[in-house]
Parts: sequence; structure tokens; C-alpha cells
Amino acid sequence: MIILGIDPGSRLTGFGVIRRIGQKTEYIVSGCIRTGEGELPARLKKIFDGVTELIATYQPQEFAIEQVFMGKNADSALKLGQARGVAILAAVNQALPVAEYAPRTIKQAVVGRGGADKEQVQHMVQSLLKLPGKPQADAADALAIAICHAHTSASLVTKAGVKGVTRGRMR
Repeated sequence: MIILGIDPGSRLTGFGVIRRIGQKTEYIVSGCIRTGEGELPARLKKIFDGVTELIATYQPQEFAIEQVFMGKNADSALKLGQARGVAILAAVNQALPVAEYAPRTIKQAVVGRGGADKEQVQHMVQSLLKLPGKPQADAADALAIAICHAHTSASLVTKAGVKGVTRGRMR
């Protein structure tokens, strides 16, 4: 199963693509969609187009994204919500199931501690995926989201007593 993880942002949207095979996860690609300066609608279109292109290129079966958290700046939170919205729309347009995870849940799944900092997330993503170097922070967050989803969905399948998945069917 290929999973696309997205760390949304109105100027920099991180992405990470991994493959889950049984209990193992393999790195495919990661990076950032850079929207630059300019009006918000044009930046949102770049996010939508970028996510749509990632889906077309890597053909993920699942899509995972970070939930919005309310910071001190309401304007930033609204822009983040809009960036999330267009990324989710790109996934839904391609009939991908969407999973959303809280930042603390993602950090707990990857680092083992919900209050982990960005450096710890980068280090664990590098270690778990056996990367030669630390990924850029937003790309590491997106990979962490994909890893969290891989672990969560694998755990749910195990709890349900499903032995495996063949051609999209549980047995």
C-alpha cells in the first residue's frame, strides 16, 4: 500500500510518500510544494495542483493529513485550514480515502512522545525509513504523518483479526 502524507502550509506544504509492506515501511519520495509569495488564492491553486500531480505520479491508495491546530494567530490558522482544504479536495477528487491525525498523535506514533520537537521527529523519520540524511522539516513532518497512518491502519487491521489484504479485499 502506498500512502501520501501531507503537512499543510500556505507557503510551504510538506509531502511524503511511503510504501507499507506488511509491518515494514519503505521510503519513496518526500519534499515540499513551495507556493512563494503572492495572493492566497494563487498559492492555494499551487497546493491543489501539486498534490494532484503527486497523486497522479505515485498512485497512493491512502492519503493522510495533519489536523488543524489553533495557535495564537487566528489569521494563520485560517490560512492553514484553507491549505488543508485544497489538499483534501485534491485527494477526494481522485477517490482517495482521507485520514486526519492530530499533531500529538503523529509525534506519539513516530517518536513515542506527543510533545516531541521537530528535531526529534526528523531524527526518528530518518531512522525509521533508513534515510542517509535528515529530511527537511516540513517533509519530515509529512513522512511522520504517513508513518503514523501506516502504523494506525496496520494496528486496526490486526485488531479486526484480518490476516491480510489481497487486491483491496480483507481475508
